[in-house]
Amino acid sequence: MSSVLKEKEQVPDHDNLTISDQDDDLSSSSEIGSPSTSTQEKKKKKSKAIKVLNALRGDSEVPQELVDHVLEKVKAEGAAGSTEANEDNVRETLEKLKIMDVAKGKAGIGGVNKKDMGEHKFWGTQPVPQLGEGPPIDDGYIEPSKPREDVRQEAYPLPKDFEWSILDLSDPKQARTGPNLLCIFTKTKEVYDLLSANYVEDDQAAFRFQYTAEFLHWALTPPGYHKEWHVGVRVSSNKKLVAFISGVPMFIRVRKHQIPVAEINYLCVHKKLRSKRLAPVLIKEVTRQVHLKGVFQAIYTAGVVVPTPVSVCRYYHRLINVQKLIDIKFAYVPRNMTLARMLRVNKVATTFAVPGLREMEERDIPQVADLFTRYMRRFDLAPLYDLDEIKHQFMSGMGTGDIGSAGVGRRIGQVTWSYVVEVTISQNSGRDWLLNIRFKDPETHKITDFFSFYSLPSTVIGNTKFPVLEAAYLFYYGTETAFLDGTEETGELKKRLETVIGDALVVANNAGFDVFNALTLMDNVPILQDLKASQLDTQLCRKFSLNHIS
Repeated sequence: MSSVLKEKEQVPDHDNLTISDQDDDLSSSSEIGSPSTSTQEKKKKKSKAIKVLNALRGDSEVPQELVDHVLEKVKAEGAAGSTEANEDNVRETLEKLKIMDVAKGKAGIGGVNKKDMGEHKFWGTQPVPQLGEGPPIDDGYIEPSKPREDVRQEAYPLPKDFEWSILDLSDPKQARTGPNLLCIFTKTKEVYDLLSANYVEDDQAAFRFQYTAEFLHWALTPPGYHKEWHVGVRVSSNKKLVAFISGVPMFIRVRKHQIPVAEINYLCVHKKLRSKRLAPVLIKEVTRQVHLKGVFQAIYTAGVVVPTPVSVCRYYHRLINVQKLIDIKFAYVPRNMTLARMLRVNKVATTFAVPGLREMEERDIPQVADLFTRYMRRFDLAPLYDLDEIKHQFMSGMGTGDIGSAGVGRRIGQVTWSYVVEVTISQNSGRDWLLNIRFKDPETHKITDFFSFYSLPSTVIGNTKFPVLEAAYLFYYGTETAFLDGTEETGELKKRLETVIGDALVVANNAGFDVFNALTLMDNVPILQDLKASQLDTQLCRKFSLNHIS
């Protein structure tokens, strides 16, 4: 909702998003004519090259308002080189970015993604920023909100033989979800079964996300959730769940604006029914349900570009169980490295580097909430959590029983791992660089850092030796070091984060995870490479879109 929003995956609109093979325009435009007229050939070749270059640059210049906005932002942030920034070099940089977008397949020569992205028949009808439009001048809604009585009161019609179903995920029933008998909610188990067989796969159909029932209950039942936003489609004859979409309420901050939104996720249609065009109807119906609660903005993620991203993130992967990852073809031995060296380079420490690191407890929630709130103010796009939501996000998924009851480093049904760094401030502490002058009480037990990550395994399709890839995903973190004078400039903040997140790797390794994933958001980018994370060939791209839904 991971920029900063959670980093959960979502199936794009299977029925309306079409990806076509891109023609080799660059090759065709450099063909040479008849060899008997060499001068004309050169002119034709030059003319075609100019046309291609002009196409790469676009038919129109970079909008002046975009240049002004970027220049103002650069000057305001005062980063290195900002004093030399001017209108000309900003415009030149933006023009180069347009060409790089084409080179990287993010835009087509005939226009932004025209060949790669299709026409977006569904999204073209929605009140969202459209691909190719210029950036908005000001923050704000696309369409104004409506009174409840003006919202459609009846559910949208479904194809024959199907019916709507609101899934009450708080309906308890005993259900077996593995070797342990847990009190799992029967409707959650139905969603789990649907997603397990039909949800996101990689391009090579080698891995499929395996959302557990415990994970879904954690993700879909935050404080204040609405069961009406968990929308399913069933076969009328046998009541089998064949499609699903969800929304959960939350507040986000976009720069200075606080906005109530629905986080839309887990759009999934059974593989055999994707010709029924259920996906757009699901989106419309959950939109209607959200409107009935007085919410008119939504955020969502997608693995491809849909109109229109406000933030783009890529996954980095820190290998832990290298041999297994190579065996299942998640990773490969680089050409300039032997397997033995690759194992040695990716070896994870066995002990913590940060004194005072321990598992988060309920008594820590007020301090963690305060640190989280202050830390997230450093970013333009971030969630807003109160005490109950902090407790839910970081502690409700910690499982039951003792650590080790479900294997080394794990509890039964554990989804989240949350840790804090606690220091005791005494008058004899001296000038510890971690301590801020705000710590007045010499006997205070102060939380100076925290981190969290969650478990999202994947099925390794067709692999009987290693049927499951155990993946940990970096969630939220914070450190008081960010608020000490000069720590960004001197590199102390980066060093502290490397040490704290490095200890998260130790926890993940001890809990039997194979890989530790992190997105290029928050303060991750400066520390990812130093933690030996890489993009590999399995890199994923995630978009976070803030749109008015109608």
